[in-house]
Amino acid sequence: MADQPRIDEAGENPLAELELILESDPLIDEVGFIHPTQLASLNEEGTDGPGPKNLRFWSRDRKLGISTEVILPLYREAKRAFFDAVRDYKMRCSSCSGGEDEGTGSDVMKHGKALLLVSSDFGTAWNSRKLVASKEESFSTYMDELRLSELILSYSPKSDQAWSHRRWVIKRIAGQTSSLLEIVMKESELVEKIAERSKMNYRAWNHRCWLVSYMTREQVLDELKKSKTWTGLHVADSSSFNYRRRLLTGILEDLCCKEGVASLDCSFEVRHCWKDELDWDEILIKRYVGREALWLYRRFLSLCWIRHFTTHAHSTSCNSNYIAEQTTDPSFFLDKELDLVSSCLAVQDDHFDDFQAQALYSSSYILWLAKQMPSPLEIELRQKLTARNMNDLLSEFCPNSSFLCGSSAEDAEGTQAAQGQL
Repeated sequence: MADQPRIDEAGENPLAELELILESDPLIDEVGFIHPTQLASLNEEGTDGPGPKNLRFWSRDRKLGISTEVILPLYREAKRAFFDAVRDYKMRCSSCSGGEDEGTGSDVMKHGKALLLVSSDFGTAWNSRKLVASKEESFSTYMDELRLSELILSYSPKSDQAWSHRRWVIKRIAGQTSSLLEIVMKESELVEKIAERSKMNYRAWNHRCWLVSYMTREQVLDELKKSKTWTGLHVADSSSFNYRRRLLTGILEDLCCKEGVASLDCSFEVRHCWKDELDWDEILIKRYVGREALWLYRRFLSLCWIRHFTTHAHSTSCNSNYIAEQTTDPSFFLDKELDLVSSCLAVQDDHFDDFQAQALYSSSYILWLAKQMPSPLEIELRQKLTARNMNDLLSEFCPNSSFLCGSSAEDAEGTQAAQGQL
């Protein structure tokens, strides 16, 4: 039976001991696996006298330590007990027409929790918890699931199953609680806390991007502001820039859906966001030389500018003519981008690869930008490059670019003639 654990060779059962610890302290928020010698030292610090020491588990101040020596026998015993509980649960469900036996469901959850603590991506255990929780439809049960997955993420921050389970829980409670917005913000804070410990954690940031669809417009703007400091200190982590990209996209989607596309071009708030992001990204590019993530993020910002802020380039209905000029005047935008690229093409020291990378990324960026421009703006960009004598520098770093082919004096005259025919 599932409630009769197997005894190991030493006459003791690690599974029963672990489950007793978890039951006595349901608010444990961190777990780690410790070498037996370290575990012995921890137990000696917390006990008086030469009495018997627990060489398998340590629990204090809502922290749980598990000896590395007990992992394998604990896994085997938890797996056996879990599958016994699942089999009993399914048999009881199929034989009962009025409902399920709560005790059997509790066994599935109890043994499944112990199993997941030593095998975080055990998919069957996660799926069984979903089955039991969805049948109970209890808000407290769903919150317990969030606590369990957070506990597992404390030692396995890149667990696909744990992050996926959190999204499943949030979907289930989305229409059941008025505190969803608070839960979403706590989720965002959890991701930032985990990202601080686990570098380049794509799964965590992907979860945070997913949360944007549940945020209000005010929350999105607040997240954009709060995440700025963290992103500015972790410029090598492209996932944080992907998150800001998702926030800005959410702002555009919100305006398009609620206010209509026509008002988008005259939204002072959106224009101000983009101006701030472009200026901030430029500061980071000059401060952290040769960081590709910063240039990729600038591509996103520029592409949005081209698509959303050039429809009515001479609109005067905006709240600030100065902001309007900076976001709707193509010449103003191109001049700023060319100033930035020109400063980055000047390699200051050949001994450092960062300066070479900066020149390469800036060259690729301006050539990419030309391909995104409408024909009149592309012609204008060609002329500005020729006037600034930048074609030779671009050819040095991007010699195979088709955009630079034929960029001689004759080509310059041809573009001027084409401009006159427009």
